[in-house]
Amino acid sequence: MPYFTNDAIVLGWLLLCLTGVFVTSSSMHQFWRRFYSIFPPLLVCYFLPALLHWPLGLVSGDQSQLYFVASRYLLPASLVLLCLSVNFRGLVRLGPKAVIMFLTATAGIILGGPIALMLISSIAPDWLGANPTEVWRGLSTVAGSWIGGGANQTAMKEIYGVGDSLFATMIIIDVVVANMWMAFLLMGAKHQRKVDRWMKADSSAIEELKTKAAAFQARVSRIPEAKDLLILLTVAFVATGLAHWGGSNLAAWFQVNTPGSNSFQSSFFWLIVIATAIGLALSFTPMRSLEGVGASKIASIFIYILVAAIGMKMNLSEVANNLGLFAVGLVWMLVHVVLLLAVAKITRSPFFFVAVGSQANVGGAASAPVVASAFHPALAPVGGIMAVWGYVLGTYGALFCAYLMRVVTGS
Repeated sequence: MPYFTNDAIVLGWLLLCLTGVFVTSSSMHQFWRRFYSIFPPLLVCYFLPALLHWPLGLVSGDQSQLYFVASRYLLPASLVLLCLSVNFRGLVRLGPKAVIMFLTATAGIILGGPIALMLISSIAPDWLGANPTEVWRGLSTVAGSWIGGGANQTAMKEIYGVGDSLFATMIIIDVVVANMWMAFLLMGAKHQRKVDRWMKADSSAIEELKTKAAAFQARVSRIPEAKDLLILLTVAFVATGLAHWGGSNLAAWFQVNTPGSNSFQSSFFWLIVIATAIGLALSFTPMRSLEGVGASKIASIFIYILVAAIGMKMNLSEVANNLGLFAVGLVWMLVHVVLLLAVAKITRSPFFFVAVGSQANVGGAASAPVVASAFHPALAPVGGIMAVWGYVLGTYGALFCAYLMRVVTGS
């Protein structure tokens, strides 16, 4: 049981962590400059709340509702604000490599599951504990989550009749392994130029998009008045409200009119789709000038709060209780990463596409924009758009992965 259960207090702790990182990362002190040259500020914002969870035990992501609030309200609002000034033509000019790396990430998850299961079961079969049928059925829910998201994970649970206790273990594996990989991606964003040089990647389209975003921001920038900030927040949260309204209605329609479980029955899926669409539509209107009064800065704060809430959910102490299944999860993720880097090297794709393509699968709409914004706030919409593709492919990819794992276990 965490020491603080009141979310007002928990939010205060998270904001204290974020403010501490922002203040120290802007310091000219030699220690902090060296520290943040190794550990990017966004990564530290992610890990400090994790330390508050474990080992300090001050807060708990399981007890708090802050992640739900951040992912359902602040995330769509941030996507709207980040899309306001997006260069849509620039996004289109990113080219086919974004799609290639996304599909490679999906393939890495589909193939990684059976390869990891086969490897661990041959080396240390006792590690897995449960019988082979339970193992592959349980791991199918991880595949659903890592290719799509929570809706796809729940679909796999229902399709294969995964028990609640086993499902709880799989959720822990999903969260911890996925968040460990996200931490590496956030760190890698700091060294993207070195990685791109190693892969001989052409990142000119990405750099052009970032340059144009910075130029547009400088051109329209002005000191905001209270009226400007009120308009900005109104646009963000009215759009979020519309996305919630449309998302819940569309999800209800698909639940009634489509058989089985699928991503289209998830209100969160439609929430992200509609919020991104509204933001992109507003980028063709005078509303794009809101970038001049800090739209992307407000959106970045929302994303940082989401990062802190995600970090608060990670509990590394759970690893010791499920070593065998965690070994499967780690090998699974390693296959995913190796395949991604190999294809990126062959196609000379920028590391940005590797990171966002991976996180659009593994993390979904809640964290893909976070990873994308670690490269530049103007790139956050790319993460949101890719994550939507993951939701669409999630159930189908997970079903194929589950079939391969079933074959591997011979059950």
